[in-house]
Amino acid sequence: MLVTNEADSRKEKILLIRMLGLGDVTCIGVPSVRHIKRKHPGAEVHFLTYAAGFEVMALAEPQVKTFGLKKGEWPEDIIKAMEVFLGLAEIIVGEAYSKIINLDTWFMPSFLSRFLKDAGEPVEGNYIGMSIAELITQFQNQTLPASFVNDPSQYLQSTWFSMMRWHTTWWQSDYLPERGYPEFYLRTCCGWQDIDLDMQIQITQDKQIAKKGKHKKVIALATQARTAERSYTLTEQLEKALEEAGFEVWSKFDGTQSMRQTLAMLKSSDLLISVPSAPQWLAMAVGCPVMIISGNVDPRTLMPDYATDMSDQPAEVQSLIEGVQSIFDGSVDASNENSF
Repeated sequence: MLVTNEADSRKEKILLIRMLGLGDVTCIGVPSVRHIKRKHPGAEVHFLTYAAGFEVMALAEPQVKTFGLKKGEWPEDIIKAMEVFLGLAEIIVGEAYSKIINLDTWFMPSFLSRFLKDAGEPVEGNYIGMSIAELITQFQNQTLPASFVNDPSQYLQSTWFSMMRWHTTWWQSDYLPERGYPEFYLRTCCGWQDIDLDMQIQITQDKQIAKKGKHKKVIALATQARTAERSYTLTEQLEKALEEAGFEVWSKFDGTQSMRQTLAMLKSSDLLISVPSAPQWLAMAVGCPVMIISGNVDPRTLMPDYATDMSDQPAEVQSLIEGVQSIFDGSVDASNENSF
């Protein structure tokens, strides 16, 4: 008779952490969950996230247990945030995971993974480079530099040796990943060379948008980003010009509708025009082509289907209209580098 000890017979239980931002949950979190499921076919996989990340993971991988913080549960005050995240740590320790993988690069998730690591939990990935005890001591003595909390180059350490490349201008190197940042992060920084960068989410088309699409091209417009410097300031002019050019235009990326509805509308659209922000990755997840208004973000970091040239000034509306028209009349090919 075959005898196994408790450790051998226990089913693997793996937690992945990716809380911020929504785009990263989509383009990094979803492929990572699928990668771990493929590598550990018998494992029970859980996912820790934040706000709309719940909806994305539920739609992409409904069998994965997802938990974390809902919108409004993440305090801005760092002491209160620490208390909340230590509460998460208590839940995580109670789950007795065989592996905890932190894919996040933000301070508080990395604070969480450092606490878990110091507590003897099997942590892989990113964590802050200071013990929790020392962090609290410095904070209480008012000797903790603000840069340590705000600058990842100051606080971020990792069990992944190549994570140091995350701090470089990697998009200016000789090797440029075809899939942009997600490929660089997962294959280079995390060392998961064999990961399939599958962020696809199966969703049914929105019937109303699909009906409109039978008569004219439908364009989704996402011009507002988390930071003002990435937002596009000529939104009203662009929307009006697109409509005058004969396109159906919609824009509803403000969180007032469900993620399922947003994805269904994107799946029914012919193009998304977006600033560098989460909607790009949502569109890619449902197969909607993307045109990025680059602003001061190098489009090589994102590798969208189409992009404007970098500029400190807002892209001219007429130039964008001409770019969109050239996409639909076939004079540009998404398989090539296309800048407008």
